[in-house]
Amino acid sequence: MTMSRRTLGQAALCTAAVLWLGMPVAALAADETPDELVKRLSTDVLNTVRSDKSIKSGDINKITALVDKVILPHVNFRRMTAAAVGPAWRQATPQQQARLQEEFKSLLVRTYSGALSQVNDLSIQVKPLRAGADDKDVLVRSEILGRGDPIQLDYRLEKTPGDGDWKIYNLNVMGVWLVETYRTQFAQEINAKGIDGLIESLAARNKANAAGSGKAG
Repeated sequence: MTMSRRTLGQAALCTAAVLWLGMPVAALAADETPDELVKRLSTDVLNTVRSDKSIKSGDINKITALVDKVILPHVNFRRMTAAAVGPAWRQATPQQQARLQEEFKSLLVRTYSGALSQVNDLSIQVKPLRAGADDKDVLVRSEILGRGDPIQLDYRLEKTPGDGDWKIYNLNVMGVWLVETYRTQFAQEINAKGIDGLIESLAARNKANAAGSGKAG
């Protein structure tokens, strides 16, 4: 079966999410360049997903557990959520910020977990890094290769102070940045109903997605 470009794009984004899920702490050595990190982990994680039937089938509980245990230490999710929320983030209370991060994480996991079954036919080609040795913010460019045209999948990473680990804070699929896409959606909710309204909207979407997953199962 030939996947459509839209489906392949969803699978590419899901592959990026799975890459986050599979990052072991030891893998993020300070002397490993960002492109080397992405290339090595892409291969390892794709092999893992292909052999894990529960992840491939979109087991939300297992995926969420992996996110909680593995993803957060290696992705600046606070920065990602703050950028998606926009200027209103600075006016949000710590409790509201925590809720926004949790609901946003759940939304991303549930939205893209369904594409996991597509990774069997995918491979990743990481392009040479165009960055200086002292750069603290870099773009790692890659392509998802499958049945059809290559799909652009780029990562934005920052080097954290102190430990020197690289952390992902945004990604681009087919020319569209994930954070900017959600910023537009969130701005409409915030303008209409404020921060609490956005939290309620995200919670409602996650609840509906959970109910749909339960019926499908």
